[in-house]
Amino acid sequence: MSTATLNTPSRSLLGFYSTTLGKKLVMAITGFILVGFVVGHMAGNLQVFLGKEVFNRYAALLHSSAGLLWTIRLVLLASVVMHIVSAVQLALLDKKARPQRYVKWKSTKSTYASRTMYWSGPILFVFIVYHLQHLTTGRLHPTQPFPGYHMAYENVVAGFQVVPVSLFYIFAMVLLCLHLYHGVWSMFQTLGIAHPRYTPLLRNLAVAIAFAVLAGFSSVPLAVMLGFVR
Repeated sequence: MSTATLNTPSRSLLGFYSTTLGKKLVMAITGFILVGFVVGHMAGNLQVFLGKEVFNRYAALLHSSAGLLWTIRLVLLASVVMHIVSAVQLALLDKKARPQRYVKWKSTKSTYASRTMYWSGPILFVFIVYHLQHLTTGRLHPTQPFPGYHMAYENVVAGFQVVPVSLFYIFAMVLLCLHLYHGVWSMFQTLGIAHPRYTPLLRNLAVAIAFAVLAGFSSVPLAVMLGFVR
């Protein structure tokens, strides 16, 4: 009796997750966490325009509490994994529900952002892995030995002076912009926030967040390439 009682909540959660709605809800919640991180990370990166001392102090502050830093990293890692797993499972369910391809397919209500979600996501994952190796661990950084977070400003400048790297970074931010637009808009609908009266406002908010992230992140490599940050 006690075993059955203990297993009931976990079974209920697994049962709910097995549904399409459950997977979409997991994607919405983890997406919300990841969007919050992206916006916060962008705000931190923009401090590079305040000068070397400010940016290096910011980087040192982030690493001053190892416990907090690793807690954030683990939460983000769990969110990324759950987001990807849910996305893949939803894609497989969609394919299973429509095993036969259209003779002639034409987009009606779907947007370009929504149609690129399943391939922009994997490219962004590759970019994240590269970005961590480039500016976090320094294994792919042009400067060796890698100075680490104590010289974060110098790392950013040296890293983005390599033009192909900067162009790849900006390309990834364009994909992130598309991904965020559709993701944020879908998140509103999944969480039940969408309403016909507020639809234009919510859609504009999704567009604003996506383009703000694109402009914010892309401004750093562009400023380095153009010599404004050096």
